[in-house]
Amino acid sequence: MPTETLSTREARRLALARAGLLAPRWSGLPARARGATAPARRAAHAVIERFGYLQLDTVSIAGARSHALVLMSRLEGLDPALGEDLLRPGAPLFEYWGHEASWLPMSLYPHLAFRRRAFRRHPWWGDLLGQHPREADALLRRIRDEGPLRSADLEGSSGGWWNLKLTRKLAVALWSSGALAVRARRRFRRTYDLAERVIPDAWRRDGDEDEGVRALTRRALAGHGWATEATLAATWRLRRGPVKAALRALADAGEVMPCALVGGARPTPGWIRPADRERAARLVRARPRRDRGVLLSPFDPVLWDRGRTRRLFDFELKLEIYTPAARRRWGYFCLPVLAGERLVGRVDLKVDRRAGVIRVLARHEEPGAGAAERAAIDGALARHAAALDMGIASD
Repeated sequence: MPTETLSTREARRLALARAGLLAPRWSGLPARARGATAPARRAAHAVIERFGYLQLDTVSIAGARSHALVLMSRLEGLDPALGEDLLRPGAPLFEYWGHEASWLPMSLYPHLAFRRRAFRRHPWWGDLLGQHPREADALLRRIRDEGPLRSADLEGSSGGWWNLKLTRKLAVALWSSGALAVRARRRFRRTYDLAERVIPDAWRRDGDEDEGVRALTRRALAGHGWATEATLAATWRLRRGPVKAALRALADAGEVMPCALVGGARPTPGWIRPADRERAARLVRARPRRDRGVLLSPFDPVLWDRGRTRRLFDFELKLEIYTPAARRRWGYFCLPVLAGERLVGRVDLKVDRRAGVIRVLARHEEPGAGAAERAAIDGALARHAAALDMGIASD
């Protein structure tokens, strides 16, 4: 099978277009949203539909959690609170294990049936449901009879995630296996309900694993534009073997084709959809966008694959949350700054809600940064502060 080639510049612009980080005429996604209105909600749903997932994370030191930051970076004017309130009854989303714990388009529910079957044995706790059948049945009966149950109403934890008491573990295990679903989140806490009361009947069907992996691989490539087999597998935490088989089947159907990234020491094998190969050729001829800059979450779909970030953007990204403070190079939760098609710096922020300001704990510009890059970082900070309705203070 002949292999197409793609330059780094083409792959980078294609990645940004598919991610909704270029102008709407290139991305096909909205670039603005007003507050927490119904149109803003629909715009957020469109962003999630493009990626196929919105990864959830608890860290809120920068004023918003990662899932809100991802939406705020695409949709200027979005109320950050909307990013916490997307999962609700009737929304076209469900919560499950995607890239990590994620909100996903409802249309993917059947395609993750193989994972729900596999997770009858929980990946962390083993056969928890088999070891405690009476307790699991009692929890299901309680929810069936009493209605949705908040995680806060279950037995409390005793010292962190790994010390969760039995009932809370069982709720997570029943959710992972598909007996329960997350009905809503409030203040980042789950409300559990029976899956049949959350997932519409039209989507509550079980597909086979081959079909599911093909659908997930197709969706991952649509979000990335161009990607290696390893990136496509990591997008959904899939094994490489089934992804390789899925790519062969999709290639035979004409949906994808091999495409090597050129420009480095040696070509990097990868994959692309035919329409995206044509789109990349048009994008590279477009005038680069110069904008005020925008902050990205370190868990952004464009950035979580650190090797890909290095390859496409020549940018080293490291999350230093678990690095002792004295050994951090960049900061606790550094947010990269995107200006046009380049990552030009990063900032480490801490919101002081009592004072009503965002404190800039650290600011780093990329080598060779000049006045335009510094202005982009200033603009990204101003946009973030405006979204949070706060001032900016440098410490």
